[in-house]
Amino acid sequence: MSEERIRLLRERLETLEPTRLEIRDDSEKHIGHTGARDGRSHFFVLIESPKFKDRSALERHQLVYDAVGDLMNSDIHALQIDAR
Repeated sequence: MSEERIRLLRERLETLEPTRLEIRDDSEKHIGHTGARDGRSHFFVLIESPKFKDRSALERHQLVYDAVGDLMNSDIHALQIDAR
């Protein structure tokens, strides 16, 4: 399941034309956590993109969340973002 979620995340984030994209599943660190009980995962994303140029950290994060879209409601419980 994790590989499929990473594939979906990568596919969605490709719309931001990243020059660097790293995705890590951190779900094992959150076993027993309330949000993890429903089967959704915790991920860390490092993404660099020219689309972030001259944008604030908040705007970069909003672009990432917009790209990820409905996965936040179905597959992802938490997303830690390092957007550069």
